[in-house]
Amino acid sequence: MIIASANRLNQTSEYYFSRKLKEVRALAAAGKPIINMGVGSPDLPPPPHVIKALTSSLVDGPAHQYQSYKGLPQLTEAMADFYQKRYAVTLNPEEEILPLMGSKEGIMHISMAFLNPGDEVLIPNPGYPTYTSVTRLVEAEPVYYNLDASNNWMPDYSALEKRDLSKVKLMWVNYPHMPTGAKATTADFEKLVAFAKANEILLVNDNPYSFILNENPQSILSVTGAKEVAIELNSLSKSFNMSGWRVGMLLGAADYVSTVLTVKSNMDSGMFYGIQKGAAAVLTEGEAWFNGLNEIYEKRREQVWKLADLLGCTYDKNAAGMFVWAKLPEGAGDAEAFIDDILINKSVFITPGSIFGSQGAGYIRFSLCVTEDKIKEAIGRF
Repeated sequence: MIIASANRLNQTSEYYFSRKLKEVRALAAAGKPIINMGVGSPDLPPPPHVIKALTSSLVDGPAHQYQSYKGLPQLTEAMADFYQKRYAVTLNPEEEILPLMGSKEGIMHISMAFLNPGDEVLIPNPGYPTYTSVTRLVEAEPVYYNLDASNNWMPDYSALEKRDLSKVKLMWVNYPHMPTGAKATTADFEKLVAFAKANEILLVNDNPYSFILNENPQSILSVTGAKEVAIELNSLSKSFNMSGWRVGMLLGAADYVSTVLTVKSNMDSGMFYGIQKGAAAVLTEGEAWFNGLNEIYEKRREQVWKLADLLGCTYDKNAAGMFVWAKLPEGAGDAEAFIDDILINKSVFITPGSIFGSQGAGYIRFSLCVTEDKIKEAIGRF
């Protein structure tokens, strides 16, 4: 006898990369020399002193006990200092910051904390697929707003204002944008905040890419009055090569943060002590760390541009983040078929833009989380 799954799973499928990487691993196991340029999982190590902070903490008295749901004061204070230095945003570490086990769990916690069945959620198209899947899991309704290159992948407010927004409770934004790498200006964030206030919508900016190939990192919370309607997710995964550590943070007004804490405190028993110690240590890194990291990514990106040129693609050299978003040449056909052909015949895995929404059709996405030598090897295969 097999017990039926919950109805909430009827519109939610297995995450694309979970499914596709099984195929990629199977090809590798069969002897194919796979070069994976699909996934944004940093291949570089975190700073050495962070490893030391973690390992040395393991002998501390409370290291192996349950931890506070709100995180160690050392960690929340480090996060507050980081936001002050890097974004000029002042936050109360006790009330306006909540450490997360990765910002992906924050997407679920926020959705559970604020959404009721039938509530509508504005989701960018193209955008991170988890925004849609989590919205459906909590039985809310995804409502897509289209982004395109002609508007620098920013919302079209005139189109949004023509829609019935009366049921919209939450809006996901993500700048620097994944997958396109589009960067928001202060003026862009001001427009978003004004739109959210006018329509009584909770705005969530998902902000993990602001230090990767981006000369001007910004937080939506730096906008005057933003805390009234906006909260922000951030992460150590990309900025400090700590994706496997699963350390994120939620930042915003105390009322919003405490609401999310109500959900989170019922779902886990606090982040492991050593990881918190390491996270607090890494947040003290200075400009030299980001300069060194971006020097590596810049060299890789130049090689990816060469590969994109070989495929006849076009791309924006001003984009930020650890991906290159490239438009396929006319007549290239379906992006998934395009990348599958390359995977089988060249043993190179690239992400099809269509998995990020209908506005991603005709695009592909290259990850920079692969060595320069491997990118050159991929170029050689073409």
